[in-house]
This record gives sequence, C-alpha cells and structure tokens, in this order.
Amino acid sequence: MKFKFVAVDMDGTLLNSRGEITLATIEAIRRLADKDLVFTVSTGRPMQGVEKYKELLGLMGPVITYNGAMIVDAKDNTVLFEQGLLREDARKIWELGLKYDTTMCVWAGNQLYGNRLDEKIHDYKKLSGVEPVLAEDVEMLLDIGITKILWYDEAERIEEILALLSPDMFLEVSYCTSKPTFLEFFSKKVSKAVAMEKIGELLGITREEMVAIGDGLNDLSMIRYAGLGVAMGNAAKEVKEHAQFITDTNDEEGVRKVLEKFL
Repeated sequence: MKFKFVAVDMDGTLLNSRGEITLATIEAIRRLADKDLVFTVSTGRPMQGVEKYKELLGLMGPVITYNGAMIVDAKDNTVLFEQGLLREDARKIWELGLKYDTTMCVWAGNQLYGNRLDEKIHDYKKLSGVEPVLAEDVEMLLDIGITKILWYDEAERIEEILALLSPDMFLEVSYCTSKPTFLEFFSKKVSKAVAMEKIGELLGITREEMVAIGDGLNDLSMIRYAGLGVAMGNAAKEVKEHAQFITDTNDEEGVRKVLEKFL
C-alpha cells in the first residue's frame, strides 16, 4: 500500500520532553513533500498552538485541532470544519469543574478562558500560545460557543475525578485524558478519527492510505482508523494494544523512525 497522508500528534509524540522537534525529524518531514505525501499534525491544541511549527515543518494542508473539533487550512487559517459542545453539555462540564474545584481551560471563539488564572492555566498557556482571560460568567462563553473544555489538575486528582464521571451525565460528550494531568471534553460527534475521515473526503484519500502516530488516549481513535496506526514507545498501554506498530519514544525520534521505515 502506498501511503498518501500522515497525521501526527504533537505533545508526547512529535515534540520531545523538552517541547522540541529534532532537526533530523524536521528534515524527514520535509522530505515527505518530495514524495507527494501530505503531512499534518493532529492535536488537542488550538491553531495558535501550531502556528510556530507551520513554516518549520512546511505544513500546507488541513490541520486537526481541538482533538478534531476544528480542522483549519494551514495556508490561510480558513476553518474547514468546526463542531463545538452543546450548550447544555458545556454548562454541565463547567458546573462539575467548579464542584470538583479544578482548573478549567475553556476554548470559545478561539480564545482561552479560565475559571481562575492560576499557575496551571499559565502553564497551559505555554502550550496554547494564547493569553488566558478570566471568565466569571459562563453564560457569556456559552453565547460565544464553546469548542472544548480541558480540566488541568494533579494526575491523581484526574484519576479520582474520572472515576466519578460517566457518559450518561451528558448528552453528546466525549472525554479522555491527553496527558495524565489533562482531562479533555469535546463533542461526541468529533474525534481525531472523524477529522481524518473528513480530510480524506476533501483530498480523495482512503483510510487505508493514511498513517496516524500518537501516544495518548485522545490519539486512540485515529490510530485505530488509519491504515497504519502507530503508538509511541511512551504511549499509554491501551494505545499500544491497538497499534499495528510501536516505535521508539518521543525522546528517541520515534516519529522520524516511522517515517523512514514506512514512507
């Protein structure tokens, strides 16, 4: 099978533990263009958190952001697809976040809002590249339309909270961890796999011609969807169980090794 499209998660996958992409990996990605391969990133970040990597990697096509809730054209930042949370669901997630006293990072209108501007949300700002705004009134955010909500807490607390949640608490919500300290909520109608399917329709590429590489549970859907699903050496156990190939860790240039082996 000749692969035509590659989607790679960013944090814990493309980026090493220092938040960097090695020069050898950048060169491997840029060589894909010579082979008529489309390379993109598939991330929980907003487009602002991808901007500085666009030129570095030579991104030209659709970029998967917010775990698939938004697809953006890298050339001009045109939104190709968007699906936010239902108003009722977003309000419920907000209220539960207040109940559990956790830091909430809320994305509405491509702006980052928080229930409090503490150390955690300022740490998250480093990933997103967006200055957070204090949101005292959730109704204002609901009027804008909420794309995604992320709870940021200690890993042990996230595990405790996860045990208290169940899908039937919401109407149309998917939730999963993207890092041990991040619990993300987004529309049940979206996922990284759904985004890949939509991109396939746009570009005339089948799932069998796609490669997906990731490490977190939010990457599981695209790893299962792609013709070749790859888990990083540092991936969660469940992700590895569903992958067709396991590469080295993000600190051992696992992405580069996949590209050179299969592409």
